[in-house]
Amino acid sequence: MFSRRNRRPKSPELLKAWESLDSGDVPGALRQLRAAGEEQPLGEVALVVGRAAAAAGFDDLAEAAAALTAAPERAQALYDFGYACVERGVSYLAIPALREALRRSEGSLAALRELVSAYEDEGRHREAMAELARHEDRFTAWPDRYLLVFNALMAGDLAMARHHHALLDDPEDALWQPTRDRQNRMLLRAADAERAGSLDLTDLRGWQYVIGGTVLGTLSPFGFAAGMTGRYAWLQDDPALCLRGLLRLRALLAAAEARPRSVSLLPDRDSRILGLAAARVLELPGEPFAPDRQDTVVVAYDLNALAAHDDGPEILGQLVERVPGQVLHEHASCWTDAPPVAADSVALLHQSVVAPWGERLRQGADGGVERGPADDRPEAEIAAGIVAADPAADPGDGEGPADPDEAFAAFAAAVRGTWLSGARRRLDSAGPVPSSRFG
Repeated sequence: MFSRRNRRPKSPELLKAWESLDSGDVPGALRQLRAAGEEQPLGEVALVVGRAAAAAGFDDLAEAAAALTAAPERAQALYDFGYACVERGVSYLAIPALREALRRSEGSLAALRELVSAYEDEGRHREAMAELARHEDRFTAWPDRYLLVFNALMAGDLAMARHHHALLDDPEDALWQPTRDRQNRMLLRAADAERAGSLDLTDLRGWQYVIGGTVLGTLSPFGFAAGMTGRYAWLQDDPALCLRGLLRLRALLAAAEARPRSVSLLPDRDSRILGLAAARVLELPGEPFAPDRQDTVVVAYDLNALAAHDDGPEILGQLVERVPGQVLHEHASCWTDAPPVAADSVALLHQSVVAPWGERLRQGADGGVERGPADDRPEAEIAAGIVAADPAADPGDGEGPADPDEAFAAFAAAVRGTWLSGARRRLDSAGPVPSSRFG
């Protein structure tokens, strides 16, 4: 450890990360390491990572970094460092080391699989797919060909996914069968979504359905051509958008011929407000959430916000497995930090959202921007305001595709046969449709 502390990286980009560590700023150092790119000398990267890991108390990563600093050309040291980086949630640091480990080990399947895992963590599915395809003559069906199909789907290459899926026999090990079933469902959903739309790399609604079984109610009318592709970045929500999402939910239920008998009200304030509005829009009674209730629509405003409620983690765990006739609707779903469960219906995708009744930014008396107080009116009163809002779509900047009610209804009708099937597993990737990220 002493020798590492008394050495400094030579790369100017890595020196910036080193200087962040001088001031005790480990997160800042990690940001600098990401910004430095993947062409930095691996021994010097390991030098910085080792110091950061020691400061954070990550002994396994610190030891692996020390070994790589001492022997940056050794395949096992490269693999061990990459593996530790993946385990500690910094997969972007693992990728260059694992690529080199794969090269130096002459195609070790262990190195290949760990590299694919790192690519998946970073949402770089096309690179994972390409790496797997290069080693097709050596890999096994489970997990390697399965991983090729999965990453082809997540990269939006449906032809590649279908080709390799057809070559993939059912697994002999029963532990893989749920994974096989999940992949079968994804490809069935792809067939439905393909009939309903373009399923190209701008078809956000189609791919959201393929990867998670979620029907996306609305597309953002802002910045579509500038990189958002139907997702919101930062959004101050409003009652009209809440109502529009509920009307799309009503159309979806009608197209699927789903006949819920109640709306289930979740315990957090945001969800209760939206749930009360949903009960009026759907003309159903609202009842406190019960995990075994069938034929009901469970309404959440933001499932990540629900997770912060005292009962939230337990409820989210209960929502993973599907109860017959239960539909989970989430109004505002974060696409950069996916909630623990994937809802069946989502009104909009955002990176950051402020509820219509939350502490919203506004112009102050001095002309500056200030944060206003939250709306503390009774929940039923706020819900009534949602129901009374004008649901007309915001025209936005005019650069995105039209999203009329008729097009949404046609999509809902096309996917009705595969909707509401399988567990609601968390989405670990945003899928093949790119959007700009902020912050």
